[in-house]
Amino acid sequence: MAQTPAARPSTPEGSNTDIYYKLAPDAILQEDVPKGEIKGPFTLPSQAYPGTQHTYWIYVPAQYDPAVPASLMIYNDGQAFMAPEGDVRAQVVMDNLIYRREIPVMIAVFINPGRRPDQPEPTPGNWGDRDTNRPTEYNTLDDKYARVIVDELLPVLYKGYSISKDPERHGIGGSSSGAIAAFTVAWERPNQFRKVLSNVGSFTNIRGGDAYPDIIRRADKKPLRVFLVDGRNDNRSLKPDGTYDQRRDWFYQNVRMQVALTEKGYDVNYSWGIQRHGQKMLQTVFPEMMRWLWRDYGVSTDVHDTVERSPAPPRE
Repeated sequence: MAQTPAARPSTPEGSNTDIYYKLAPDAILQEDVPKGEIKGPFTLPSQAYPGTQHTYWIYVPAQYDPAVPASLMIYNDGQAFMAPEGDVRAQVVMDNLIYRREIPVMIAVFINPGRRPDQPEPTPGNWGDRDTNRPTEYNTLDDKYARVIVDELLPVLYKGYSISKDPERHGIGGSSSGAIAAFTVAWERPNQFRKVLSNVGSFTNIRGGDAYPDIIRRADKKPLRVFLVDGRNDNRSLKPDGTYDQRRDWFYQNVRMQVALTEKGYDVNYSWGIQRHGQKMLQTVFPEMMRWLWRDYGVSTDVHDTVERSPAPPRE
């Protein structure tokens, strides 16, 4: 007999629902796949936030050819996305997907939030919310962080690498506050970035981020492609005494974003799980997010094109 909703067993509050997500196979090193190189760390002084600097690393795939402009992917909270034993291991995923021609050859940048020279560098155990410029840069709905990426970082990248200037070939992503920051960069500069990867995005009332769904509905549609991921146990803002602040409910506000983007006709995809706040579900779904965001990567259907059907070798 089917159970009524009231009779269904529930997950105890505070239980670890993250245990149901495992590292994706594409995030595991494979012997026959050529490895890209991570260069850095480098330091980027900031004019948008005077007195601060951003540490960043550059991933260069084995297939990179300076004669052929590459695509570009930016990861906020770069240290977390590139951590060798972390939940995402983005550089390993890109090695595998580029090798199998499932995403284009792309340069990637792992950039940390800004900090003063006397402040500590963010780490996997401390992303910098209390001792760097992360809360201001990532959660504020203005164009300052977009200036860091577009006006300060991009010129350095263009000088050192052959990167396409087509905004359709530029993506940016992040988790939590890094995710809303990624959306804000694309929202403020759609002429530069059009692909957004968002995991447990902080579209909440930290600094007014819950206003985005209404802003999206009022504004002219922008040429953005967005993939949202979140879990039903992500910071639901329901306190033991029964009080509830909907504006600080991460999952609720992520669903609001999905609904607003869908209603407005955006190219949007989303995946809802039962994870808590973090990157445990992302470790499972990140490769598919990348495939979907970059699905317009050119493909040949010529039956005689055996190169197209083969893995992409490293550049000699």
